Amino acid sequence: MDHYRSAVDLADAVKAGEVSPVALVDAFLDRIDARNDRTNAYITVIGDHAREAAREAECAAEAGEDLGPLHGVPLALKDLYAHKAGVRTTFGAKPFEDHVADEDAIITEQLEAAGAIPLGKTNTPEFGHKPRTDNELVGPTGTPFAPDRIAGGSSGGSAAALADGLATIATGSDVGGSLRVPAACCHVVSVKPTFGLVPNGNRPDAFSSHTPVGVTGPMARTVDDLAVMLDILVGPDDRDPFSVPAPDADYRGATTRAIDDLSVAYSPDLDLFTVEDAVSDAVADAVGALADAGATVEDVSVDGPSKGDLNHAFSLQATAKFAALAREIREEHGVDLMADDCPVSSSLQATVAMGQGHDAVEHNVQNVVRTEFYDAIETAIGDHDALVCPTLAVPPFPLEEPDPTEIAGEPANGTLTDWSLPWVFNVSGHPVVNVPAGLTDDGLPVGMQLVGHRYAEDDLLAVAAGFERANPWAESYPGRN
Repeated sequence: MDHYRSAVDLADAVKAGEVSPVALVDAFLDRIDARNDRTNAYITVIGDHAREAAREAECAAEAGEDLGPLHGVPLALKDLYAHKAGVRTTFGAKPFEDHVADEDAIITEQLEAAGAIPLGKTNTPEFGHKPRTDNELVGPTGTPFAPDRIAGGSSGGSAAALADGLATIATGSDVGGSLRVPAACCHVVSVKPTFGLVPNGNRPDAFSSHTPVGVTGPMARTVDDLAVMLDILVGPDDRDPFSVPAPDADYRGATTRAIDDLSVAYSPDLDLFTVEDAVSDAVADAVGALADAGATVEDVSVDGPSKGDLNHAFSLQATAKFAALAREIREEHGVDLMADDCPVSSSLQATVAMGQGHDAVEHNVQNVVRTEFYDAIETAIGDHDALVCPTLAVPPFPLEEPDPTEIAGEPANGTLTDWSLPWVFNVSGHPVVNVPAGLTDDGLPVGMQLVGHRYAEDDLLAVAAGFERANPWAESYPGRN
């Protein structure tokens, strides 16, 4: 069994009777049992449920029923927003280690309706509050490329599961880079969609995701699989007051655009960040490969607010969001995350404490800075299909080390806003696709962001597919052999 076969290929093989969903699920569950200790990708594995769903999928295929585009495909669900009724949902938090969801999340419903089979719930920091995946419940998740180094976060378990062949497709969510940071650390593709494009229930507060922009979205190993998932996920849902009608876009069709029809703007640092040479070189080589294949590449500047102003806007609004979440948890579940004896990480408590001290007026006026940055990115993208920049300023660093305090010889604050570039696009709300740019000389993954105009995910997928053809990464996963 090739655990790295694409979702599209597997679904076609199931429909043709060449692959048994039961054998497929058994093979992935066996691999999880044998390899999950390497990376700690899964918190919960639901073997009995997956095998029952596989038997039903096999009967449907044998009966000649109309099968969905992901029929029989193994799926990993992030243990945060992707609830599965009757299945343990911990949010990565020890106080919730026995919590069981009483209903399916919208994204779970959509993917299962398309035929995908959940294998389990993947690791995340408590409530997705930071860009590296570790918690007091099950510990850290490492990248399959070097399990002693971070897988990123907060969708680190999903990204690691994909890169280690423990799932074919996965879900993630993103408030400050949580779909893109782990994708960069684990050499997979992900999309932070335009706000409202992929519906999200967000109960009890259905309005909580608008500031800063928070979304759910798909993760995969191939751009084609990512496009198929996005086709399934987009569209309105009355449970999400921000959801919008699906645009008139053919996401999978966009992946076949000719490379010489693509045009990208390129910024090595967004005129904001210090980036390690190993990262800059890998991204520059990937952009060069696309140009050599016929795409148009233009170097651009980003003339927007200072990094300090952006950092303040993001930090104020994001920490306020987690402070509100802590209050909701206390009122709904009776769990006080700020209690001295609450078994959660000090970083979560520090985040909540920061948010509790903010003024509502100061919170709202930060939208002026966000608007200035939105306008700057719109100008930089211009008539191009995408703006290209690194995802991270550094390669994945060791699990036991704190966030970097030095980058390329320059001092850093030891916070995500220095070593991670994605958060600025939660400030602006632009859609972003992460693609693997290459590997460092030490064999560590480097990611690259493709940033687009709102609702232009089809353009981003076209560029991503062009990168995949010009700079293929399919054979790079360490678990293939």
